[in-house]
Amino acid sequence: MESVHKVIGTELSLFEKKFTDSVKTPNPLLDRIMRFIIKRKGKQMRPMFVFLSAKIAGEINDTTYRAASLIELLHTATLVHDDVVDNSVKRRNFFSVNALWKNKIAVLVGDYLLSKGLLLSVDNGDYKILQITSRAVKEMSEGELMQMEKARKLDIDESVYFDIIRAKTASLLAAACASGAYAATSDEAVTEKFRLIGEKVGIAFQIKDDLFDYGQDNIGKPTGIDIKEKKMTLPLIYALQHADRAKKRQIIYIVKNNSTDRRKVNEVIEYVQQSGGIEYARKKMEQYKEEALEILQTYPDTPALQAMKELVNFVIDRKY
Repeated sequence: MESVHKVIGTELSLFEKKFTDSVKTPNPLLDRIMRFIIKRKGKQMRPMFVFLSAKIAGEINDTTYRAASLIELLHTATLVHDDVVDNSVKRRNFFSVNALWKNKIAVLVGDYLLSKGLLLSVDNGDYKILQITSRAVKEMSEGELMQMEKARKLDIDESVYFDIIRAKTASLLAAACASGAYAATSDEAVTEKFRLIGEKVGIAFQIKDDLFDYGQDNIGKPTGIDIKEKKMTLPLIYALQHADRAKKRQIIYIVKNNSTDRRKVNEVIEYVQQSGGIEYARKKMEQYKEEALEILQTYPDTPALQAMKELVNFVIDRKY
């Protein structure tokens, strides 16, 4: 992402320092865990969306940095809590917080991160940005719970699937873009425009994850992890919608009762691939990406706009 770092590299470096300072604490255990989390953070894609949205809509300012920190604090908190909920022992090929310090501490660490984000906004009067991000956290929780509820019956159709990922995955990316735009302009219409860009990119991002499970657009083999976890992803939903009654019953039975049987999972993967589910999901992913780019095209062609396009394309082209 060469253009991204050319355009906002300086801002991202300063953000790193501000974010690290924001989670420092005199509590020795908590400080040790914070340093562990910071060393293993990802690419910070969401802060990139905050800064680029601000730069396209207006100018980066102090509020932009706080908005980026709030988004990253909330994102990190949800990851820590997700690992507890999913009983995951690894995060980005490193041990998770709950694996090293157990669930009770991990939950409290997530709560600490959430509270730091809330205080950062409240102490600086960033109430609108706090509203934007709080709504995203609410929607993320609702999306996760809806997915859990539907996983019991495996009765998710395409409309429900999009409701789930719009809330569960896309809402935080939407909040990142909206926060960046609002920090730069305080304009509700512009903020909504960027929220919509982030939502569309977030949906494309989740469909890309769906495709990874079937070994598509990735350098590895199919994993079948989503099938093992009884998650109804877009390729599988499409395949079931176009299956005859007997085949649909067979696939659902495997997902419900044989999801740990590698041979049976491979049967499902093969059927989804043959049914056109992969191609359909890829087309939907491209559709949402193009819709996001169309909205971006309403702004002047600047280095920031080109960098944003590069970042949007990265979401689709990434290999992991």
